[in-house]
Amino acid sequence: MATLTEAPSIGAAKRLVLKIGSALLVDAKGLRAGWLEGLAADVAEARARGADVVLVSSGSIALGRRVLGLPAGALSLEQSQAAAAVGQIQLARAYQEALAPHGVTAAQVLVTLEDTEDRRRYLNSRATMETLLSLGTVPIVNENDTVATDEIRFGDNDRLAAQVAVTIGADQLVLLSDVDGLYTANPQTDPEARHLPVIAQITPEIEAMAGDPVSGVSKGGMKTKLMAAKTAVGAGCAMVITQGAVPRPLKALAEGALCSWFLPEDDPQAARKRWIAAMKPKGELFIDDGAARALSSGKSLLPAGVTKVVGRFGRGEPVVIMGPGREMLGKGLVRYTAEEARAIAGHRSGEIAEILGYPGRAALIHRDDMVV
Repeated sequence: MATLTEAPSIGAAKRLVLKIGSALLVDAKGLRAGWLEGLAADVAEARARGADVVLVSSGSIALGRRVLGLPAGALSLEQSQAAAAVGQIQLARAYQEALAPHGVTAAQVLVTLEDTEDRRRYLNSRATMETLLSLGTVPIVNENDTVATDEIRFGDNDRLAAQVAVTIGADQLVLLSDVDGLYTANPQTDPEARHLPVIAQITPEIEAMAGDPVSGVSKGGMKTKLMAAKTAVGAGCAMVITQGAVPRPLKALAEGALCSWFLPEDDPQAARKRWIAAMKPKGELFIDDGAARALSSGKSLLPAGVTKVVGRFGRGEPVVIMGPGREMLGKGLVRYTAEEARAIAGHRSGEIAEILGYPGRAALIHRDDMVV
């Protein structure tokens, strides 16, 4: 895919991640229900045109502290976790009630940094999100502030949203913020600051333009947004920063609202394939002629086609796929441990539950996790 030079169209997104900052969702009076209704209408329109939508939403602590009557200012870790425990219920109910009139089912997904760093947890999260999207829901993702400590936190939802975009292979990430994009300097203090509508590459000069947060509610400033942009574009996902306080922020973006787009060089699937290809394999799977033909036509690798398993590997780790002539056919992320793979090799997918004692996944390596 050639490098993009123009801003993408929000209406062309096939899989969209929206990040909603606390300052947009909660004000001094509490939940901004009217604004949330407008966002829900935007989400419903995106889904009506065929796009998958995932929301990464801040706001649980801000909502929970009001219910608990916690004082203004910084909270201790324990107070933040208590506020999150109460606020997560409030937040989930708010989204459920806003989306329901549009016939959209909301699903709550709570994650921590460990869920993306541990390969087993990462694959579990990916599989759960894919299933939720296939069932037509809109997952509402938030960091699990009730259990996460400082050592295992993302710390802000900009970077969490970028990681979610990578996990589900999104092609666009929208950061709905209290700023309308990236400027060459802080526009509140520098009258000569220029707005940058399109950023094709995140250079050291671009990074130097980042300032600090100006909101009294949100944690993420432009530095965290640029970190998110690096993660997103590196995985083939375009990212945009835009002012989210307007009543219909996605509609406004589609109609030309001021924003800053960060452009990827690859599409998400190509970037993921390149990432898998670069990984060091932990083992080998030898397959028969039938499985080799299936892979060449874009199919997943099923246990029935595996004739031999070599090496020691865990679930989610990279392995080489070897053909019947002992030639290398590709590489992929295996869905079973080496011991489990040996046990089910040569067997039909319907026999997995009886062999392993639990219902596993049909494919040993899914085609989306494979480079052939």
